[in-house]
Amino acid sequence: MKALDRRSLAIKSRHIEQIHQLFPCFSCVPDEQWNAAELVAVTPATPHAIREGHLFQHAMFIVSGWIRVYKISPSGREITLYRVQSGECCVLMMASILGEMEYEASVSIEAETEVLLLPVELFKDWMAAFKPIRQFIYKQIIERMTGVTVLLENVAFNSVPSRIADYLISKSTFPLPSSLRITHEQLAVEIGTSREVVSRILKNFANKGAVSLSRGHITIMNHGILKTFLEMHM
Repeated sequence: MKALDRRSLAIKSRHIEQIHQLFPCFSCVPDEQWNAAELVAVTPATPHAIREGHLFQHAMFIVSGWIRVYKISPSGREITLYRVQSGECCVLMMASILGEMEYEASVSIEAETEVLLLPVELFKDWMAAFKPIRQFIYKQIIERMTGVTVLLENVAFNSVPSRIADYLISKSTFPLPSSLRITHEQLAVEIGTSREVVSRILKNFANKGAVSLSRGHITIMNHGILKTFLEMHM
């Protein structure tokens, strides 16, 4: 994790036990092979260089907190691909490391996060030597790629109103009304469109009684109306 202002800790026995709980695949690694590993604490304010084109020196596994993985279009528009949480790894990062290629996405640290860092060569040695680690990585890749495929299908085949309605339904809680703390700009990034389009559609939703809008918040008022928008624009 080059050019990262961070607080790091050498791996100790208690850390290894915690890592085993979150990542059972690492239980097969002898304790004496953990000397080169690090635990790193980062926050949303931590500067880092993990952008498209980055070449990794470490494989990273999220111990606590989470990061957002996203793509930027040539026009500068963002779309969120997925988030990586405790007990997970970024599969695009793993593909970059194993294929010895540049990273194809960018990372945003959204919360206080603790990361396990393994030097690339050590990680590759472990991948070759320990079947549970290989199985974990391949399973993560399959599960994550399935989710990204669904995202791409939504962007390609579903209208923006239906994608917004689907997102709001998925994030709401019962009983209604359910308040979601998110700006129009953030929602635009989540579904891959512009803030202006999101604002226009949300205003229409509000006029129909589906949502209520306030600064930095969207309150879901009526699932039935949102589902109508979802079905109309599929």
